[in-house]
Amino acid sequence: MTQLPHSSQPFAGDIQRLLSDSTPASFSQRSAPTNAPNVLLIMLDDVGFGSMSTFGGPVPSPALQRVADEGLSYNQFHTTALCSPTRAALLTGRQHHRVHMGGITEIANSYPGYDSAIPVEAASVAEVLRMSGYSTSCFGKWHLAPSWEQSPSGPFDRWPTGLGFDRFYGIIGAEASQWEPAVYDQTTPISPHAGRPDYHLTEDLADRAIEWLERQRASTP
Repeated sequence: MTQLPHSSQPFAGDIQRLLSDSTPASFSQRSAPTNAPNVLLIMLDDVGFGSMSTFGGPVPSPALQRVADEGLSYNQFHTTALCSPTRAALLTGRQHHRVHMGGITEIANSYPGYDSAIPVEAASVAEVLRMSGYSTSCFGKWHLAPSWEQSPSGPFDRWPTGLGFDRFYGIIGAEASQWEPAVYDQTTPISPHAGRPDYHLTEDLADRAIEWLERQRASTP
């Protein structure tokens, strides 16, 4: 089993008194394994597991059906019917109380499992992927930072950029206006709707995500 984080490698070259007699070590940048799959996680709020036609429900979901037809479908993921706990479980692979997210961040308290402060020893899937050579990003709703850490002045340890994501664009808290949202670009608050009467958050998030994917494909395919 690979141990993460990776240990620093000892110098493999040879150092002598003269540069001409010395041998530098070869430099290697960590990258994802050859033919490593891309990983795309999409989470929807307020959507029941059995609502979509893909899983036998009454709501037509042709796009989701195409994704399911080309991959694998899992039906034993634990969801709490609450936002933050389900997100924490998906992000860390742990039962939500073990990562201190027994409820949404707005109702956090000091009882064990409910303070909404994800512990540093709970690695996120983004951290594991990044240490394995992947580029990582998060677009949309976060809702995993304690309420007292949702300030533009930080701390940012439990923001997406502090939990393994190279790129973040979206809202850091819970609900938000779809037309005049309080958006963060990394950890900087911005107003993408300003001067754009036709602005809509969903379209903006999709455009930013596609832009990031295209940039990755062009730079590090």
